Amino acid sequence: MPDRPSLPGPRSRELGARLAAVECRTITRMDPVGPIFWAAASGGKVRDADGHEYIDLTAGFGVAAGGHAHPAVAEAIARQAGILAHGLGDIQPAEAKVALLERLADLTPGDLGVTILASAGAEAVEAALKTALLATGKPGIVAFEGGYHGLTYGALAANGRPDFREPFSRQLYAGVVFLPFPRADEDPDGALAAVAGALGRAESSPDPVGAVLVEPVQGRGGMIDPPPAFLPGLRALCDERGALMIADEIYTGFGRTGRWFAVEHTGVVPDILTLGKALSGALPLSAAVGRPGAMAAWPPSRGESLHTSTFLGNPISCAAALAHIDVIEREGLVERADSLGRTVADRIEQWSVRWAEVEPPSGLGLMRGARLRGERARQLAGAVADGALSSGVILVAEGPGADTLAFTPPLAIAEVDLVRALDVVGEELARALR
Repeated sequence: MPDRPSLPGPRSRELGARLAAVECRTITRMDPVGPIFWAAASGGKVRDADGHEYIDLTAGFGVAAGGHAHPAVAEAIARQAGILAHGLGDIQPAEAKVALLERLADLTPGDLGVTILASAGAEAVEAALKTALLATGKPGIVAFEGGYHGLTYGALAANGRPDFREPFSRQLYAGVVFLPFPRADEDPDGALAAVAGALGRAESSPDPVGAVLVEPVQGRGGMIDPPPAFLPGLRALCDERGALMIADEIYTGFGRTGRWFAVEHTGVVPDILTLGKALSGALPLSAAVGRPGAMAAWPPSRGESLHTSTFLGNPISCAAALAHIDVIEREGLVERADSLGRTVADRIEQWSVRWAEVEPPSGLGLMRGARLRGERARQLAGAVADGALSSGVILVAEGPGADTLAFTPPLAIAEVDLVRALDVVGEELARALR
């Protein structure tokens, strides 16, 4: 591992200059001189364009649960690409789509099992919100402050991050009620009472609520897990008031929290489960998996689907997903996330005892956060992430204030690499807090 090299290296700087000339400036941060550029990745390691190697604590935003470039997933992609790369997904589908939907029906909890596939997570959220309107006749949505559901317009309207939403607010659906999302150590009664109030809107009001959209653990909101009674409380309220409960597990799904799906920690079965990221482990693919009764609100196709896209059920993506699910199951990665997650939580707890600026750990499994306190929290988090990168560890700061160090490594990360990466982050915290 290189000893604090000057980053980015010359090749990454060259690529950064080329990218800045052709990409909209809002996409990739170029301050001060540009990002590092990934050239290759395997397991829990990444190599940049200049040959520097890093331990990855992000799993590529949670995608590579089974590890980067897992041979079984790569082989499935290559095999399917050589047979059938694309089809007519909603007219003349590929066999791989059937196999994946059957696998999801077997894997998801309760009676969930009727699926709409898509490409990006935001599309799955929008399919779920459409389903809620069709099933209940009520357009209103309850969502939560800090929640992140994607940036396409339907999902953006329910995004609990004002920094993403406000520049486009005049074009967004206004019937979304944003309510507080309680932390694990808080009493959920106040938050649940607020939900009950929103669900009590009169049927004659412009936006009676038909959907409650919630992340079982907030990811981009700062790795926040709610009190154990919160999700069951939401389930009960939705049942009482005739709303659909939508659990956004795009980040938390497929073992990330130490269960196949985070709702399983509390035994809750939502009406719709949205999935993405680690679904395929490599390629754009998402899904909204619903209960049969809810999904029956959609009319049958008459040859022109009411909700579809060109790449729906792409056979390569479906093949990758089938292989990735097998990897997670065969290699015991759900259980591994639970075990290694305790290692991360224990280390964050040690930091919180040592430094008043570090809060106790949040999150579940290998979805953990170390939130920093104080007026300099954002600056400190950035300094730690930048210093870790120079020492060979990829780490990002999450949360609306970018003040939470996020630990979401591949579930397959080597334990020795995880421990080494935590050592580096601890060293950078000590350096930043001197």
